[in-house]
Amino acid sequence: MMKKKGKKNLLFGGILIATFLLWTALIQMVDVHPLGQNGTNIGFATFNCWFHRLTDVHMTIYTITDWLGLVPLVVCLTFAGVGLIQLIKRKSLFKVDPDIIVLGVYYVVVMLSYFIFEIIPINYRPILINGIMEASYPSSTTLLVLCVMPTLVEQIQRRMSCSALKRIITILAIAFSAFMVIGRLISGVHWFTDIVGGVLLSAGLFTVYKAVVMLTIKK
Repeated sequence: MMKKKGKKNLLFGGILIATFLLWTALIQMVDVHPLGQNGTNIGFATFNCWFHRLTDVHMTIYTITDWLGLVPLVVCLTFAGVGLIQLIKRKSLFKVDPDIIVLGVYYVVVMLSYFIFEIIPINYRPILINGIMEASYPSSTTLLVLCVMPTLVEQIQRRMSCSALKRIITILAIAFSAFMVIGRLISGVHWFTDIVGGVLLSAGLFTVYKAVVMLTIKK
């Protein structure tokens, strides 16, 4: 049953990633106009510019969500610490819990995705940040939060025995994720399509991660 569900998740994750790639291609082909900073091209320009004028720019929200972007990094370091402790105690990488190893590989893939789009910008932010043009697609904060926070929920569901604590952490993780995505959306530092791209890619990557865990762990 678990293996069958894992295969379905793997297929669904692949579809989500393919949808992200299609979305990325469409952004470079549909309604493209030089309306970004310094005349840079923006896909879906009519809608993106309309939404940006609607929300305006709120640097306070941007700053808050920027600093809170450290939270998923702390989660990553916490699980890295769990893996390191297991490695030291068990004296073999092969004796570390398989889901922790898969999680570590997953985090590396997420970070690589983050850096790839920083190096190869699809488009730039609607505004300058400290006088600098920064890559905007996909929203890196959205990507990091929606890739990492679900793994926190997934891990505590498996590793914690206290139902009340699991419920509290799950609710907090969902609320935090929603706040971060909505905050980046209305802060005015991203185009609407950047957020959609971040949601699609993170959903695809996490679904593939969850599928691999289902296919590799026994319990």
